[in-house]
Amino acid sequence: MGGHGLKIEATETYKRDRETVIQLTKKLVQIPSVYRENAPEGNESKVATYVANYLQEIGIETHIQEVVPGRPNVIGIIDSGKPGKTLLFEGHTDVVTAGNPDTWKYDPFSAEIVDGRMYGRGTNDTKGNLACMITAVQSLLLDKEEFTGKIILCIPCDEEGLMIGIKDFIKRGWADGVDGAIICEPEENQVCIAQRGAMRVQVDVFGKQAHGAISWSGINPNIRLAKLMVELENLEKEEQERYGEDPYLKWPSITPTIVRSHVKGDPQINVIPHHSMMTLDIRTIPAQNHDELLRRIHGIIDKLKEKDPDFRAELTVLDNRPATSTSKQDPVVQAVYKAVQNVTGKTPKYNGVPGATDGTFLHVHGIPIVTIGAGDRDIPHQINEYVDIDELAETTAIYREAALQFLTNLR
Repeated sequence: MGGHGLKIEATETYKRDRETVIQLTKKLVQIPSVYRENAPEGNESKVATYVANYLQEIGIETHIQEVVPGRPNVIGIIDSGKPGKTLLFEGHTDVVTAGNPDTWKYDPFSAEIVDGRMYGRGTNDTKGNLACMITAVQSLLLDKEEFTGKIILCIPCDEEGLMIGIKDFIKRGWADGVDGAIICEPEENQVCIAQRGAMRVQVDVFGKQAHGAISWSGINPNIRLAKLMVELENLEKEEQERYGEDPYLKWPSITPTIVRSHVKGDPQINVIPHHSMMTLDIRTIPAQNHDELLRRIHGIIDKLKEKDPDFRAELTVLDNRPATSTSKQDPVVQAVYKAVQNVTGKTPKYNGVPGATDGTFLHVHGIPIVTIGAGDRDIPHQINEYVDIDELAETTAIYREAALQFLTNLR
């Protein structure tokens, strides 16, 4: 398959794959897979089982492995039997909550198709793209396309949480020897070669509980938390001035999200709490160093302690995901770039991912990654989430072509 997009759309392969990916996306969306603790019926197990059975039915070597009870990963292996590189496609099975279903125009798990769009939780992020990657490989098998090396389909749980699925996948050795990975996320089929890093940090500030009318008898942690928050805002501005705007990822940021006081127990307007807490959602660009940034935050806390002997604070890093960057010249990036060019007939657009993905940990493992997929970049997690049907078909063709670009010497 190659040439201009109009030519590709006219092929029987394209028409066949378009219908397949529509039906597979619809089925995946109709199986709810929102993670809820102690509620296995709402977790990834049902959709993972469906995917595993589907892969087996189309002749793909399939493994299903529980990461924790009720939360499995699915791995598919397509080995050409010829020596060559290994390409990995990654798409997760979990989705975020739909919230109040009454606020949706269509049932969030009905996968309604209206005016060329499919609506539902996961259509965009990222069951549509999971269906695209499976359909692309199925298409290669149906057409008996020749290639070297092998393809791994990595279909993990928990991308929307702490990413335990991809961590387990790597820990078990599945990522060893992979030469390039395509992360299947909604990016409007832009070739995304960078991702913002993420640190989730909790800061606990301790004081002394007292009557609000007798403030001198207590130590108010709220005031000290507020001072720290102001200093962190200043640090954010310093980091932005120091590193500037990344061409793909915009600005680094330090964002207070949750603020609680009392942390435990009921608050009362005339009671000074003894413990306040905030969480920070810190997003970084590749030029930053996470260890250095954490040292600067610790330095701010130390200075506040020097000025105020009653300042007591503890910082806990809950999660730490580095920013990623892949060279435009890397073979997997080149394969995807040429695939977009061949399928669409247009000049591909480079961009970056505003958040972290499972690809973050593959990058840390030493695997070059590129992120691309169907879906408006601003739609994930929103009410009335949708994906354009034509874009699903286009993405399937891009994944198919990218695999051939990466795994053959003929293109």
